[in-house]
Amino acid sequence: MSNQDVLVAGGGGLSANRAARFAPALKALADPVRLRLLSEVASRPGGQACVCDISGPIRLSQSTISHHLRVLREAGLVTSERRGTWVYYRVNSVVLEQLSEVLVGLAAVVGEPDSCEEGR
Repeated sequence: MSNQDVLVAGGGGLSANRAARFAPALKALADPVRLRLLSEVASRPGGQACVCDISGPIRLSQSTISHHLRVLREAGLVTSERRGTWVYYRVNSVVLEQLSEVLVGLAAVVGEPDSCEEGR
């Protein structure tokens, strides 16, 4: 995705569809616990972890951690796989890369002169 993909034709910002697509992920990441959980999962070998693997560093109940991981899963930031009684979570790198590209695209246009400031 290029910076052009981030912007709507005609110089507008992010399209309504793209904004709606990425808003749940940004909302999920806005919570400090969920951001830490995503980081914990990403830092594990293979980018995957079970609730039992990450409950120590976060110091919340297993049910609270599971709730936050469910929010991350529903936002598309992690995927899950049940193995016996445990659920393993894996970072969804495709969604994170897409989100990163959107943010980089937005950052690239910051500081560009406004059309009303050109030629001054």
